[in-house]
Amino acid sequence: MALENIIALDQHLLSFFNGSNSLFLDTLVPQLTSGLAWIPLYIGLIYLVVKNNETMPQIALAIGGALVCVLLAGGINGMIIKPLVGRLRPCNDLLIKNQLDLVAGVSESSFSFFSSHAANTMAIAVFVSFLVRDRLLSSLMVFWSLINCWTRLYLGVHYPFDVLVGIVYGIIDGIVVYLIYRKLYLKFNPKINYISSQYTTTGYARTDIDVVFTIFIVSIAVFVINALLTVGI
Repeated sequence: MALENIIALDQHLLSFFNGSNSLFLDTLVPQLTSGLAWIPLYIGLIYLVVKNNETMPQIALAIGGALVCVLLAGGINGMIIKPLVGRLRPCNDLLIKNQLDLVAGVSESSFSFFSSHAANTMAIAVFVSFLVRDRLLSSLMVFWSLINCWTRLYLGVHYPFDVLVGIVYGIIDGIVVYLIYRKLYLKFNPKINYISSQYTTTGYARTDIDVVFTIFIVSIAVFVINALLTVGI
């Protein structure tokens, strides 16, 4: 497929996902896409790791793995790949900007390819999924990542191809970092498979996983309530 056809398809798909006539969504989505808004979730994941690892080296290795995921995804992308490719964001491209439904006050100045939001969140989702080995938590983390991916299209700050590549990069990033984590972990710790309905196979208590679920649900509820109050519904 020619590059021109890919670009045309990218623009067509963006028009499907971008914006709406909903003032409620225009208020909600900027909250969902904000990294700062998800700090309670990050704290919940840190709590999960700290509570379910016995030593500081174990804790540091798990948290360090997540940080390396972000460094390899967002850091390398922002410092090397985005400037090298130099693709303008849809919201900054004069050839398409006027065709988009943009939310007032939302803007991005860096380049578009590929999406760091997609790469970062998917890398963390994959790493945590392998780390904890709980099907419901894995589903939650992937859902959280996809929410972030959707917000980038809704706001018109990325093309679908930017997001898709970010997702693929994030998956690879998360898997590679986990494999390195696992190799280092087994050098200093015995391999134990937990067989219990109260724990995952890697030893994470399901009650502590429930805390992460609760934080996620409460966060979403706060975002929704704030958006409703803002629009006066």
